[in-house]
Amino acid sequence: MRIYIYVLLIAFLASSNIGLAQNNTGTIKGKVLDEATLQPLPFVNVYLVEAETGTTSDIDGAFTIENIPPGNYRLSSTYVGYEAKVLQDVQVVIGKTAYYEIKLNKSSLGLDEVEIAAYRYEMNPMTPVSTYSLSREEIYRNPGAQGDIFRAIGVLPGVQSVGGEFSAIAVRGQGVRENVYIVDDIPLQEVTHLEGNETGFSDPNGGRFSIFAPRVINDAQFQAGGFSAEYGRKSSGLLSLGIKEGNKEDFTIDGQFDLLGAIINYDGPSYLHKNTSVFASARIQNFGPLFKTIDLEHEGEIGFSDFLIKTTTQLNAKNKLNVIGMYNTEYFRRYVSHTLLVEDLNYNALGDNLGKKGVAGIRLTTLTGDKSYLTNVAYYRVLDDNYVGGKAFPTFTPDGKIPDEGEVAFDEKVWTAKTQESQIGYRSIFRFNFENGSQILAGADVSYNQMDIERAYERTDTLYTFSASDYRPNGEQYLLITPEFATAKIKDESGDFSTYLNYSFRQVKRLTVNVGLRFDYTGFTEQSNLSPRINANYQFTEKQSFSLATGIYYQDPFNYQIAEAGKGNLKSEQSIHYIAGYKHYFTPDLKFTLEGYYKELDDLIVRPYSGNKLLRNDGEGHAYGLDASLVKRLSKNLHGQISYSHMQSKRDDGNGKGEYDYIFSQPHIITLLGSYKLNKVWIFSGKFRYSTGRPEDAYIIHQDIFNDPNFLRYSREIIGRGGERLEDFISLDVRVDYRIQLKRLAVMWFVDIVNITNQLNPSYTEFKELTGKVEPRGIGIFPTFGLKFEI
Repeated sequence: MRIYIYVLLIAFLASSNIGLAQNNTGTIKGKVLDEATLQPLPFVNVYLVEAETGTTSDIDGAFTIENIPPGNYRLSSTYVGYEAKVLQDVQVVIGKTAYYEIKLNKSSLGLDEVEIAAYRYEMNPMTPVSTYSLSREEIYRNPGAQGDIFRAIGVLPGVQSVGGEFSAIAVRGQGVRENVYIVDDIPLQEVTHLEGNETGFSDPNGGRFSIFAPRVINDAQFQAGGFSAEYGRKSSGLLSLGIKEGNKEDFTIDGQFDLLGAIINYDGPSYLHKNTSVFASARIQNFGPLFKTIDLEHEGEIGFSDFLIKTTTQLNAKNKLNVIGMYNTEYFRRYVSHTLLVEDLNYNALGDNLGKKGVAGIRLTTLTGDKSYLTNVAYYRVLDDNYVGGKAFPTFTPDGKIPDEGEVAFDEKVWTAKTQESQIGYRSIFRFNFENGSQILAGADVSYNQMDIERAYERTDTLYTFSASDYRPNGEQYLLITPEFATAKIKDESGDFSTYLNYSFRQVKRLTVNVGLRFDYTGFTEQSNLSPRINANYQFTEKQSFSLATGIYYQDPFNYQIAEAGKGNLKSEQSIHYIAGYKHYFTPDLKFTLEGYYKELDDLIVRPYSGNKLLRNDGEGHAYGLDASLVKRLSKNLHGQISYSHMQSKRDDGNGKGEYDYIFSQPHIITLLGSYKLNKVWIFSGKFRYSTGRPEDAYIIHQDIFNDPNFLRYSREIIGRGGERLEDFISLDVRVDYRIQLKRLAVMWFVDIVNITNQLNPSYTEFKELTGKVEPRGIGIFPTFGLKFEI
């Protein structure tokens, strides 16, 4: 804590010295562009609402507003024939210059000035269905999210946050790994930390934390389905993230210290090239202090780190270059000593995991004419993850006490998992806009992929949870995992290629139709797919619209599935989306959305036998539901949301047992969220969520399965997939922020508590073979509190 005080003291003295040389006002500079063409817009009215002052952009779209008293403002931009945009939470600091690039959409109605407090993409007729966006401040303020983008996205309608210890999101009844993730036009596969489980097979609940530190993401566009032909190889939702660009006018350094560790960000000029700005972030997290606070030390030693840098260079009037680099590490270690912290000695897994992943990419945006621009992206991704899983065998002493660590037998290496993947990719996307508002998008993606994956069992292991259909030669009431049938290995390479075309046109003044076609070739499946897509948007008025969408989407097998099944032995899964939606803006910042959807799923990859590497495309299913939401976007001092989702997801594994409720089928999810800025000092936020319990398999318990009273074990036999449900879940998350401004130095204290009611959020159940008990696995209350500074 002493070092934190020193850092703040130095920052305060620096800010005081800076403040002596300058007046008590700040400046805002920026540039206004056409969203579709990226051309500068002259003569745009730019107005700082609370300060009641403004200006007009010049012939190059640039503007400057000076002599602004410090504070928090709304920045409004209006232009004839365009939808107005209002930027929220614009901070003006003494002696500093803030820079904003503002992009305006043309009005599809051709009205004079359509004021929708337009947060990028949401009123874009090119993406009319299932679309939501979050600003940087909304992500950070989201109670219980602790600045994590996935936990913030989890409150949106149609999104099922796995909850508890997990941050991954499932969308409209499909899995957490079936979403497209795009970061600055770079496709990413691994976007979370701590995704593995203790069996060597993929955890269906996904990862625990995203790889993006708080305030790294500047804007997030989310589509729950029906996305355009530009995106593919995944079949559920789309999350497109924009990393913050550095402020080319002035610098800001901010940091955060809490129970988990520290974060520091730099946002400002590079000072190496006058047209280059830099945004850099570093985060180091160690769960030891938090686990000690909430009595979870038995979980093990867990931590991760995230490092990111992004540079932005305006090469000339027509070319803008972004360079991005990301490096992420994580570790998990669980020793015999941790197993002895569990009262019933029934959590005996050991583990030693070290994972590293990285991304390097460049994006060049070139204005090729007054109505067109070209985006070229080159990137390199790498993943290196190694896991050694073992088991301890602790037993109580004859007098019923916990044994000493040296008295416990253990096998530290039951199975190992090695994953080494790399991808070199290139994307080229061309956009051309017609005078009447129509647009053509054409693009191509190519990548070269390598993988070296091995999951190996060192000896035969025992599963105490099994299905009635699993192969047990002598009818044993347990399942043996043998190296012969469970070990998977592949070392191979392949090339992928995609090309796509999307044409958006207006048949009549109020109707926009988007037609797309996508072609994908996947080397590891040796398969080609053609995906037609179409959606339409009709605007009754500037406040009301109705949309329809349908299309075919393909999901590439995951690399670990290729390792298990072999190259060319699996097909891509198929999903057909049908969506209808209605949108109504009551006020510029208050929107009501109602959408219904149906998905037809085919060629689903299933595992016929537990603990076996055999995979087949025998599954099929469907998902359907209704999403309704009333969203108040961040304006003035308040934002919030009321939403309801009805979600049903059914699967049939093709084994003759019929249809069952899939793990992500939850009929009712209700979310209430609110955040209020009381004054310049205090912000209060809260989030309430009710959800129907997740499907759980029906089972029976077998006792003394080895017929040995000296080695008493129980087993669980699954007799029906999705036949039961976990308990309904109710959670309440609370966040309080306190901010003071000391010249250029801002100091903020915060408390962010997940699940303040301390009700266990069951993500799944865990079977205890020593006692025969089936207990929900999850976490209760999860508090974080700390200090943030900004200079």
